[in-house]
Amino acid sequence: MLTVQWMRFLFSFEGRIGRRAYWLRFFLPLLFVEVAVIAIVPPLHFNVAIVLLLLASLWPSIAVGAKRCHDRNRSGWFQLVILVPAVGWLWLMVELCLLPGTSGPNEFG
Repeated sequence: MLTVQWMRFLFSFEGRIGRRAYWLRFFLPLLFVEVAVIAIVPPLHFNVAIVLLLLASLWPSIAVGAKRCHDRNRSGWFQLVILVPAVGWLWLMVELCLLPGTSGPNEFG
């Protein structure tokens, strides 16, 4: 049962998640894994390890980000704001990590 919940959390684009779930169940663990890879992997294989980590985390990052956007009453497509030069990544990080979600029901649940 727990695995089904994690699979739904990481791979489904439906529903909403709050800031706390985003930070504690996704962002901080992923950050911890990235730091561990940087610390453990020898320099010779570093690029390969980072590319594999990025590929493995791409779908879950998009899915969890879409659910966080839904909590902010935005479409998951809002994540494309990251393509705006210079400020897109900062705008997305503020939206996903810092701003609270909408109270009560919204367009996404």
